Amino acid sequence: MYFCSVKNIIAIFFLSIYLISLTELHQLIKTPALVEHYKEHKTKNKDLSLIDFLVLHYAGDTPKDADYDNDMKLPFKSHDGCLNAMIEVYVPCNSPVDILKPVPTKVNSYFEYQESFISSSFLSSIWQPPKSC
Repeated sequence: MYFCSVKNIIAIFFLSIYLISLTELHQLIKTPALVEHYKEHKTKNKDLSLIDFLVLHYAGDTPKDADYDNDMKLPFKSHDGCLNAMIEVYVPCNSPVDILKPVPTKVNSYFEYQESFISSSFLSSIWQPPKSC
């Protein structure tokens, strides 16, 4: 007996949302359009099999014929640009590829900042009103 807990339902829900939004699985929603379009072709040509229909619409380029707009509404015919997922690459530390070598740097000499003594009387004169010459 399979027991479906609330945690499993929530996990399946979030996995479904993830797969539909970040992959092309949302194209499966267009499956009824595929069935209807196949029925249209089947009424025009009784000898057309499902494999012939799929080869006609998915193998090679789609010709711009009278039903080109309907052809482009089929699943996996157009891409919505939803693949904006970040790809992470993991390189193990003991990898034979030595890409993690330190970059040699040149040590430059520089001048250190030396604070010079500034008289407080000079600093306080800033806040005095201007004097005429």
